[in-house]
Amino acid sequence: MLNRADFYDAELKRHNGHLRAAASVGVRDCVLDIGCGAGQSTREAARIAVEGAAIGVDTSPEMLEVARQRSEEAGLRNIAFEEGDAQHHAFPTAHFDLCISRFGVMFFADPTAAFANVARAMRQGARLAWMVWQSQEHNEWSGAIRRALAPGTAASANALTPFSLGDPTIATKLLSRAGFVSIDFIDVREPVFYGPDVDTAFDALMELYLVKDALARTDEAPDKAMQRLRDLLETHMTPEGVFFDSRAWIVTAQRGQGG
Repeated sequence: MLNRADFYDAELKRHNGHLRAAASVGVRDCVLDIGCGAGQSTREAARIAVEGAAIGVDTSPEMLEVARQRSEEAGLRNIAFEEGDAQHHAFPTAHFDLCISRFGVMFFADPTAAFANVARAMRQGARLAWMVWQSQEHNEWSGAIRRALAPGTAASANALTPFSLGDPTIATKLLSRAGFVSIDFIDVREPVFYGPDVDTAFDALMELYLVKDALARTDEAPDKAMQRLRDLLETHMTPEGVFFDSRAWIVTAQRGQGG
């Protein structure tokens, strides 16, 4: 699990600065981090909110164990982690000043219910800063890997879930229904990092749902698909490691009155 946590943090290293800037955590903020994983973004918020607090929520007990361990090692006392699905988690009402998420809000089975639940947990005027993937067409890492492993097959509905908020019209409608206003989208174009070399990147990718899903959708011999994946990674090898183009949105908004 430590390796998996490190992989995700390294993969998104170039995205973190954009999210921090958009979130603009204040020293007294009470921050909610949705889909916090191993807690990197939660810890970054807690270090700034020295007179406030940061709460990370995730559905993975294994990742949360890593998050708690790393927060303790960092000596952070204004931080906590809770296991739960933000779609129906029992958050305190009108409690948070800021809600952040690094690619953690695209997976709700019922986003309308989830966003309403989050809104209830936020004070009037509270802000959100969520990073989500744009459409799959703008994310080479997804399309290229799937085509290498299962050429000629369509992506499954589950494989497309990470891009469920990629259309600003859809995201705006969902947030507006939940009572958010001043909704805006910041275009982020940074590559994702998969490892310092092809072997490391290959091993890491084999653990991802994207790869497992693509392999399950083809009848071809696995060794041929694996070789195509290695070839693809070779073409994306740079002096700094294996990178794929990606595009994301940072969605910002405020909690409106009422709701």
